[in-house]
Amino acid sequence: MVKADASSGAVRLRIWDLPTRLFHWTLVPLLAFAWWTAEERMLDWHRLAGYSIFTLLLFRIIWGVAGSSTARFANFVGGPSRLFHYIRGHMFNRSAAPAPGHNPVGGWSVIAMIAILAVQVGLGFFSVDIDGMESGPFSYLVDFETGRVAAEWHAFIFNIILALTALHVVAILFYLLHRRDNLVGPMISGRRKWTGDHPTLHFASSWTALVLFLLVAGGTWWLIAQFGRA
Repeated sequence: MVKADASSGAVRLRIWDLPTRLFHWTLVPLLAFAWWTAEERMLDWHRLAGYSIFTLLLFRIIWGVAGSSTARFANFVGGPSRLFHYIRGHMFNRSAAPAPGHNPVGGWSVIAMIAILAVQVGLGFFSVDIDGMESGPFSYLVDFETGRVAAEWHAFIFNIILALTALHVVAILFYLLHRRDNLVGPMISGRRKWTGDHPTLHFASSWTALVLFLLVAGGTWWLIAQFGRA
């Protein structure tokens, strides 16, 4: 569905579905909450934040295969040649047409963030505190030394997450200031101004996404309750 903008001749084209936007904006405060609870040694809440992030990541991975057009990895993740072609010919060109969803650089940043967060959560599952009193739900499957290594990498990788987040913010500012392309607004409203031919986009049902998320959340809860140890 598109909405005409009579003043400019452009249209308000639907780009992002609600599940993708909710994933994006729910992940941000969850990461902040996970950091704060770790700093304050509120490890019960920290584990809960980790379980929630794990649920979101698992949902996003499935949605990246079965969701709407702009959410599917196959539609925005290409090989190195596609990435270099975009950087060389489009990224710094103010007149270049925008991508309807993630451009190749943005696509790989999404993959990088999902991958590093998955590693971070996975390490947290097996981490052991220095005194052995606090641990991840599956730390009993590894020895103490392995659990300590997991905890150290769990702490270190958070710095990589901060660096990727900073790069994400810099990229948003670059597109806003250099390309005059507001990337944040469409991720809030789901729509962006569009001129020219309309891309053919498919949008999966939000109800399907809700059922999928509940199944993923239920499966995560069952897995941790059945096999994990607090």
